[in-house]
Amino acid sequence: MTGFAKREVNSLSQLLQRLADSRVDFVVVGDFAGVLHGSALVTRDLNICGVLTPENIESLRETLKDLNPRHRMTPQSLSFLQIPRPGESVRNLYLQTDWGIVDVLSSITGLGDFDAVRANSETLEIAGKKFRLMSLQDLVVAKESLGREKEILAAKELRAIAAMRAKSKSGPELEPD
Repeated sequence: MTGFAKREVNSLSQLLQRLADSRVDFVVVGDFAGVLHGSALVTRDLNICGVLTPENIESLRETLKDLNPRHRMTPQSLSFLQIPRPGESVRNLYLQTDWGIVDVLSSITGLGDFDAVRANSETLEIAGKKFRLMSLQDLVVAKESLGREKEILAAKELRAIAAMRAKSKSGPELEPD
């Protein structure tokens, strides 16, 4: 891994650890979930699925406030600390922070809303911080549902990882006598 890629992954790991300490219930999805499952892909963002209630938005603001969170899909890079206004509902958040990009999605193509994504997720612990990770099988479904070439290639790699895991769980094959 190059120095740049290593810094990106370290920043995203720090961002993930910060979110794990928050009161927001979320599941790591997208390419970073793939990396955590063993993918060789390089990613520059952290995608999570969560419920964007006014309470969760306020918890996210509190968690990210010292990281200069800004809306990355607006030309003015509006501050997440001010927009959306209290009580306003949003479907997704696309944020740039001093530690990297974090996208908060309320649903995942091919799977459904947060409850559907969380139902099959698994718990992972990194550096003493526990969080939910999208299952490998759901990640393959989500990637294939998007249909883009990059996602189809990622799904093939993830299927290979799943096959290797299944093979290692079944144990060594015995030779007949």
